Amino acid sequence: MSAVIAQWQDPHPQQRSPGDGIELTAVVAGQESLLTPAALDFLAGLHRRFEPARQARLAARRERQAYFDAGGLPDFRADTAAIRNGQWRVAPLPTALLDRRVEITGPVDPKMVINALNSGAKVYMADFEDSTSPTWANLLTGQRALRKAVAGTLDWMAPDGAKHYTLKPFEEQAVLMVRPRGWHLDEKHVRIDGAAMSGSLFDLGLFAFHNAKALAALDRGPYFYLPKLQSMEEAQLWNEVLDRVEAELGLAPGQIKVTVLIETLPAVFEMDEILHALRTRIAGLNCGRWDYVFSYLKTFRAHRDKVLPERGQVTMTQPFLRAYSELLIQTCHKRGAHAMGGMAAQIPISGDEAGNEAALAKVRADKLREVTAGHDGTWVAHPALIPLAMRIFDERMPTPHQQHVLRDDVLIIRDDLIKPCLGTVTRAGFEGNVEVCVRYLAAWLEGNGCVPIHWLMEDAATAEIARTQLWQWLHADSLFLDDGTPVDFALLERALIGLPSKLAERMKLPGGSKLDEAIAMLDRLTHADTLEEFLTLPAYERID
Repeated sequence: MSAVIAQWQDPHPQQRSPGDGIELTAVVAGQESLLTPAALDFLAGLHRRFEPARQARLAARRERQAYFDAGGLPDFRADTAAIRNGQWRVAPLPTALLDRRVEITGPVDPKMVINALNSGAKVYMADFEDSTSPTWANLLTGQRALRKAVAGTLDWMAPDGAKHYTLKPFEEQAVLMVRPRGWHLDEKHVRIDGAAMSGSLFDLGLFAFHNAKALAALDRGPYFYLPKLQSMEEAQLWNEVLDRVEAELGLAPGQIKVTVLIETLPAVFEMDEILHALRTRIAGLNCGRWDYVFSYLKTFRAHRDKVLPERGQVTMTQPFLRAYSELLIQTCHKRGAHAMGGMAAQIPISGDEAGNEAALAKVRADKLREVTAGHDGTWVAHPALIPLAMRIFDERMPTPHQQHVLRDDVLIIRDDLIKPCLGTVTRAGFEGNVEVCVRYLAAWLEGNGCVPIHWLMEDAATAEIARTQLWQWLHADSLFLDDGTPVDFALLERALIGLPSKLAERMKLPGGSKLDEAIAMLDRLTHADTLEEFLTLPAYERID
């Protein structure tokens, strides 16, 4: 891929004046302060330089999936064995990223940005991806909020005027990291030379253009989380992009640091290679476990012997997920990078002390498992979980990280990573997938990508698991619920028909106005002969 990138050149570099070929297809108030002529020129330059390579990588994904659909299995690459066997390490980590024991993640609206930076977590991952519905207004509101946060001027007043939110002093704030959208997503509101721009390049490029120099001066990066990678070539593409961003913005080489989410099944077989491709700037890998389960389902969509049980039974204690986690720790620590744990999505359960304590017990067990296994940090979705997670990591990890825990006891082979777990599909599990997918999708279509459902803070990954499991179960041969009921489209129809009355009281919640649209979309997606690659692709066509 690097050769492809290096060979492509703008065919008419002297024939464009600033702004030529750039079209904005939507307008929100005040966007000119962000999308200045200089910023748009910078974004257009990234698009023209890297769009052919992005499309090549997406084509490679389709080819690989066709191989899996024909019965092929993912495996460690023979052509990169020298990288896996080599004695190399990534560049030293900056001081601000040495201790990441608890990170909080969430969308980029001003209130969330303030609360997350003030939360007491070590890191806040500002998310333009799975927890943000990418309406034009949401994206620009997020970019504006982050720009003000970096400048130290962000505040927010509650609509009723009852509370005024302001930032704590800089030294008391969490370290800011930003997650752009994945390579597969377009930004339809920005067209360059007639083509939609990459959502990845728009999110990262616009943030870097406005904030990179200020963050570098503060010794805070800029730092990014990179999602949905499937190969080392995709990591190489990101490295080329970041080299270009540094050069264009006058940053030192390697100034930008990244953490890569290992949240696709193909990527788990290329962790060494991904670290190597980004070795001058990578800070770690993260167990993006919900998207990883989704990727497992999608990768094996045509493999009837790899159907998973209902998602409540697919926990990190299952052998194939434990293998993934332990291999990630071993790989990162061998190379001098952090191995970050996964998300605790629980939120406080008001008015139910017993239920709340049961939920917190699950969080304790999960975080204890992570720190005992050797993870260097973990994620939470709600500020109330930060003290609990911090206490567990403080007690078990007195050092800033655990890179000294090499996990030489871990010996993972291909089959350990792809063997499905045993379990069942209950009626509650089937209907729960229908409800969660519809409720989340309805909220997303309404512009909300971070949705509390059944006392869990859900993002797109949960909806993806739910609808992919439904598709796989419905297209499998002779699958039955644990009570003997056939899993067929009649069962789905009954669940969908019953949803509006079941959710009548929730119609006032986010997504209520889009409930019928979400039901119809899930019905179409599950009936389709081929599994849609991402739920957000057809849904994106239906938002502004």
